Amino acid sequence: MSAIDSDNPSAHIKRQSTAALTLGAIGVVYGDIGTSPLYTVKEVFLPATGVALTPENLIGAVSAIFWALMLIVTLKYVILILRADNRGEGGALALTALAANAVKHKPRLRHFLLLLGLFGATLFYGDSVITPAISVLGAVEGLEIATPLLQPYVVPIALAVLVLLFFMQRWGTNFVGKFFGPIIVVWFLILGYTGIEQIVQTPEILAALNPLHGINFLMDRGPFVLAAVGAIVLALTGAEALYADMGHFGRKPIQIAWMGLVMPSLALHYMGQGALLMHDATAIENPFFRMFSEDWLIPAVLLATVAAIIASQAVISGAYSMTKQAILLGFLPRMDIKYTSEQEVGQIYMPGVNWILLAGVVLAVLAFRSSSALAGAYGIAVTLTMVITTIMTFFVVHDAWKMPTPLAIGATLFFLAIDSFLFAGCIIKFFDGGWLPLAMGLTLYLVMTTWSRGRELVVDTIRRDGLDLNTFIQHIDSGHTHLAKRTAIYAVANPETVPQALLHNMKHNQVLHEKNVILTVEFDNVPWVSDKQRVRVERLSEHFWQVWVKFGFMNTPDVPKALKHCEPLGLEIPVFETSYFLSRETVISTPGGGMAQWREKLFSAMTRNSGGVVEFFNLPDNSVVELGTRVQI
Repeated sequence: MSAIDSDNPSAHIKRQSTAALTLGAIGVVYGDIGTSPLYTVKEVFLPATGVALTPENLIGAVSAIFWALMLIVTLKYVILILRADNRGEGGALALTALAANAVKHKPRLRHFLLLLGLFGATLFYGDSVITPAISVLGAVEGLEIATPLLQPYVVPIALAVLVLLFFMQRWGTNFVGKFFGPIIVVWFLILGYTGIEQIVQTPEILAALNPLHGINFLMDRGPFVLAAVGAIVLALTGAEALYADMGHFGRKPIQIAWMGLVMPSLALHYMGQGALLMHDATAIENPFFRMFSEDWLIPAVLLATVAAIIASQAVISGAYSMTKQAILLGFLPRMDIKYTSEQEVGQIYMPGVNWILLAGVVLAVLAFRSSSALAGAYGIAVTLTMVITTIMTFFVVHDAWKMPTPLAIGATLFFLAIDSFLFAGCIIKFFDGGWLPLAMGLTLYLVMTTWSRGRELVVDTIRRDGLDLNTFIQHIDSGHTHLAKRTAIYAVANPETVPQALLHNMKHNQVLHEKNVILTVEFDNVPWVSDKQRVRVERLSEHFWQVWVKFGFMNTPDVPKALKHCEPLGLEIPVFETSYFLSRETVISTPGGGMAQWREKLFSAMTRNSGGVVEFFNLPDNSVVELGTRVQI
């Protein structure tokens, strides 16, 4: 296998069978949306929504759920959005980069889209906290149906399961990943089977296939329609995962999995819950688990808990991947990244992200204590992300694909109207917990924009206060400086000025290396950069070279490996005769700078606590020299 393939999981897609990829997609992509039946129908008929439990309302509600799945998930995501791939990759940041490139000739619009896409990406973290909490709580609540005596133990058991899940992350998902697909396949087959059982007993529910029943149901709600819509949205949570995980499985396997198993199973099950409630209104306490006989109740709880864990695993892994992308795109400081699989570079573990998510999940469970209470917090982040995705896709379709303007505007307005309607149904739950994902998203957005702006100010300061590199080289080469017979690599953010580490080395050690490499690492806004595009080399003088190393936001930033590609370009870097000189910046906040004082202090604190350059770029420990420098912003 080529070096390109080994560093690009997307390149493996064509080498695997469609069947294997489809099975994997079922396990990873559809876990979240597959656990929605645990709580969706129950939430539609809560007293707070004002929806009476009548046959007409049951048919109307199930019809609304079914057609929401058809329009949003099937038409928008599975058929349309999956076509908007960024070199095989999907997700909020990949789509943002694609849209920004499409309007690169309009700087203000490009900047706006970058900020909007970044905010959409931060909303995913709110989902990463709420999904594990609501899914596991919803599954464990089945114990209350088995015996009310277990009710006091639901929250402790859910917390124990969640804590165990997060502690297992350090070993990676590789050893359990192969079991995800078969378990979720069983889950969907059981959803479909239990649905058919109930439909056979009450076939009147099949009237829900007529969209007019769903439309009439929503229109009959009058001013209270948003409350019902906010509950129906719960059936759509996880739709963004279809797009986000495209790079791992490819478009076709995700489409086959949805059309062939997931969609039919969900449709049958939601109709089955409606059929059950039509002949047994008391089942509304927990319609999902009431579809099982007493003998099968405990196995159903266990299977639902496992499915909830798998759904949680998907968003936890997604949070790691999203954080890595944000770091490489310059929106977050370096953090510790551990690669948990020798075969798949996409499988990573980030301890800092893991423990922050665990703290958020535990607090959410303790604060809300039930899936119904958490449902109030669920949906706002999901629907707002849907709105942002629709806006981003317009610029891809119109500016990159050059589709006719009326068609692009018409399709965008159609989906934007639906997305906005769904978002309005969720925003009314703001004070019932909906503030939580928005608060998390806004906080992270502030942190990310502070880091990005802070790095700009640091580079500007270095450029303003630094010595011009070409002038310095001309002066040095004309002198008689002592040469050390080794290679020195100076990593710099700004390649136009003399590295501070080089000045310190000459000042304190009074020595210049025989071969000096000014290294700049760049991260492009595409997911993958091939080995052929990895390095660019320019010889500045007899003793100085300039090297640019480029990575995509999905690549693993291994600098020593990348520098091997310099040899065919005329620059040999011997591994055992090379030293890496790094400048560790101490950022000093000064009044009247480029940001508010408190943001500058936040950036300074983030700089002090950011992960080490050595680990992040995979530099050899025994070949690194770090020298401090102070930078005022």
